[in-house]
Amino acid sequence: MVSFSALLVTLTAAIGSLAVPTNSTGAAELLQARGGTPSSQGTHSGYFYSWWTDNAAQATYTNLNGGQYSLQWSGNNGNLVGGKGWNPGYNGRVINYSGTYQPNGNSYLAVYGWTRNALIEYYVVESYGSYNPSSAAQRKGTVSCNGASYDVLSTWRYNAPSIDGTQTFQQFWSVRNPKKQPGGSISGTVDTGCHFRAWSSFGMNLGSSHNYQIVATEGYQSSGSATITVS
Repeated sequence: MVSFSALLVTLTAAIGSLAVPTNSTGAAELLQARGGTPSSQGTHSGYFYSWWTDNAAQATYTNLNGGQYSLQWSGNNGNLVGGKGWNPGYNGRVINYSGTYQPNGNSYLAVYGWTRNALIEYYVVESYGSYNPSSAAQRKGTVSCNGASYDVLSTWRYNAPSIDGTQTFQQFWSVRNPKKQPGGSISGTVDTGCHFRAWSSFGMNLGSSHNYQIVATEGYQSSGSATITVS
């Protein structure tokens, strides 16, 4: 494991791949559920962080002061995700984020987390690059949170990597529509309670025990950079 005394994480191998909704037509078959063992996770400057990579891209994740992190990746190869937040998550947290987000290709900027009892992987996607994750999952409806409209979706993952090893579990999604445009400065607020209540109204119930809850930057066979502050 890489030492964090210099606040720098470099690539180490792990299993898994980027999480996106998939459908029976295979339209998103190149993108599999992200899970398994992270390359590194822990606490830094009062926040939980998680950094995961399949070690195929050239990438550097750096923990900065407070809730800030930076990520640069290149090579148009591999899967990676990193971010800061909290562990455990909370079903009523109002999360603020700000910074810069400049993807080139397939990438997300999202609130990302897991629950147990039941095992659920969830996303509130604020912005994305070339791939719209709402194009390949079952649409349940829409919700308005913090003055913005989101598509609500769900899908199942079968025998896929998770925080508890290979499991079958659901993914829950809120995808901002229209998305916040990437390519420069970005900021916003995510009221997780608003999304979680909407999901419940569509019969999408999170588990009773929260695992981590972060503002994540993800990339798949792409390049880009992000510097994000979470609070």
